[in-house]
Amino acid sequence: MSAEAADPAAVPRRRTRPRIDLRRLGRVALLGPVPRDRLPDAIGHVADAHRAHHPDADLGILHRAYVLAESSHRGQMRKSGEPYITHPLAVTLILAELGAETTTLTASLLHDTVEDTEVTLDQVREQFGEEVCYLVDGVTKLEKVDYGAAAEPETFRKMLVATGNDVRVMSIKLADRLHNMRTLTVMRPEKQARIAKVTQDVLIPLAERLGVQALKTELEDLVFAILNPEGYEETRALIAEVTGESDPLAPIADNVRTTLREAGISAEVLIRPRHFVSVHRVRRKRGELRPTDFGRLLVLVGEDADCYAVLGELHTCFTPVISEFKDFIAAPKFNLYQSLHTAVVGPEGAVAEVLIRTHRMHKVAEAGVVALGNPYAHDPTAAQQTEPSDERADPTRPGWLSRLLDWQESATDPDTFWTTLRADLAQDREITVFGTHGRTLGLPAGASCVDAAYAQHGERAHTCIGARVNGRLATLSTVLSDGDTVQLLLAQDTASGPSPEWLDHARTPAARIAITGWLSAHPDAPGPEAEGPAEPAADGPQPTAPARTRSGGRAANVVVDGPESPTRLAGCCTPVPPDEVVGIVVRGGAVTVHRQECPAVARMREIGRAPVAARWREEEDGRRDTAACRVTLVAESFGRPRLLADLTEAIATADAAIVAATVEPPSEQRVRHTYTLQLPDAAGLPALMRAMRDVAGVYDVSRAQHPTATG
Repeated sequence: MSAEAADPAAVPRRRTRPRIDLRRLGRVALLGPVPRDRLPDAIGHVADAHRAHHPDADLGILHRAYVLAESSHRGQMRKSGEPYITHPLAVTLILAELGAETTTLTASLLHDTVEDTEVTLDQVREQFGEEVCYLVDGVTKLEKVDYGAAAEPETFRKMLVATGNDVRVMSIKLADRLHNMRTLTVMRPEKQARIAKVTQDVLIPLAERLGVQALKTELEDLVFAILNPEGYEETRALIAEVTGESDPLAPIADNVRTTLREAGISAEVLIRPRHFVSVHRVRRKRGELRPTDFGRLLVLVGEDADCYAVLGELHTCFTPVISEFKDFIAAPKFNLYQSLHTAVVGPEGAVAEVLIRTHRMHKVAEAGVVALGNPYAHDPTAAQQTEPSDERADPTRPGWLSRLLDWQESATDPDTFWTTLRADLAQDREITVFGTHGRTLGLPAGASCVDAAYAQHGERAHTCIGARVNGRLATLSTVLSDGDTVQLLLAQDTASGPSPEWLDHARTPAARIAITGWLSAHPDAPGPEAEGPAEPAADGPQPTAPARTRSGGRAANVVVDGPESPTRLAGCCTPVPPDEVVGIVVRGGAVTVHRQECPAVARMREIGRAPVAARWREEEDGRRDTAACRVTLVAESFGRPRLLADLTEAIATADAAIVAATVEPPSEQRVRHTYTLQLPDAAGLPALMRAMRDVAGVYDVSRAQHPTATG
């Protein structure tokens, strides 16, 4: 690896301000006491950055915090050879440049004193007040946990507990990690890789969710250099080639300035370079980079309405690339981000991406919750008392953060929490769907109705039997799209619970943890299928409420060779007497009973898992036990009015209860209905199938064969 690849700080990054020389600050910090009427030179940069955002800030408390931190850490050195005081100074400077308020900066200066020096929390409380003490204590609790691989789950559980009470704790932690990543090259390569991996998996996504893009982007580049040095070096070379050349975005920016000036719109038009990881992603997406792909235009205006005025002028005077348009002002991202995104074609066919936002939007886009000041009005317990009804009520306690706290309380196993946390943070975007009464639900891309059910109803979602998406009946496995309206249908039977199949459709930790917890607590309890109920006809019979049976139900009437084991009928082929059946041993020693011709049986044989013999239980007179059973039938028909009502009437006439039903969209005037039915007696199945075939328009009724996991 080249020296530049090993140290991203060595590559020119076209920053808005030069990085402070911390070695020089370290020397300044050791020059001894200064007159009481002025700040030490070492903290002067922090004071200047703080006053740029907060002109009326009282710097006295920062002076006192610095004096305590410097005297406490005096004699301590970092592995890089710098005096230790340079670390809290650098962390505080990062936060000051982002616009953090005075209390956060004070806690940042002191964040290592309780952990690494003789200073106690009582001293911090006495000299700086309860709020600073609270923040220092929160950061200290994070530092006391080992960051080894085995400790990661518990580390981040504690991190989120602290963060949930005050997001400023996480802000300090992120700035702390950024400075450590900047100086990571003094450590062994294997330790660099381990720290970079944790940063990539958890801290960068958390920075994204807190909206702190300035920290996120630099952390991404630093991690990129360590974990993918070849890709980093290639990207560095590409950026180096265009650095110093005339920027192809410059003439487009001039045209935009002229257009807006002539339209009477006061706006600032800037060229915003992409950071290394952004360039790398665009290159992977497009294969070959365009000259304008190394940056974007940023248009800053005064008011929200001006954003749309700018958009109108750009789309009028330039050729817009409509597929690139996104409105994050009307529908902000989950991390507070607001902007209009578009792309226009400039001179000679050059395409320029454009971001349009107000100055305040830009501040929040860069600094996220850090830019929002003190969220709890000098009351560190207020966060525990605030229960926002939606994500806009308290932007410093966004909905995703509240959900994380709920998950960590529900997932008693740290490894389960760690797995679900990483899976959730790996989602690169969210969708917005609308639940009952217009409630807005933020879900990860790819989320299903199962996820929406738990997001809206919590543990009541255990009784969900189906959904309507945009007014149409849908299965719980239906994947939702941005802007969908979802109505969840709940059964009155509150004692029932979910099916294991729901886990195949759950993307959110909230849903997965809730389902897994219920199944663990009720190993033998029945549960609903992951399908929606039949749409009842307005003037026809109403389907019977679903019976709660999991994976086809327990086989009370099947005998399996070998030691006595729990048995259940397979949900994929729903065997009933007189089907020829075999058993497959699954995890935990239980046996799932399948029809002989079920594809799952063939798959198990192919991988060397031999089935076990099984047969239907016989009564004393030699007849087979044909007790109540569950079966899935597929009806193929030509589409016509009242078809669904007539089919459900035929089913009801046969005394069968509809557990679940789906109707696929018509294709060439043909409709496919799938019903999971509960029969009082398996002997009635042939008559039921005949009755369904007799319905006008139905040309075939057959037993279903669903793919399923067999454990």
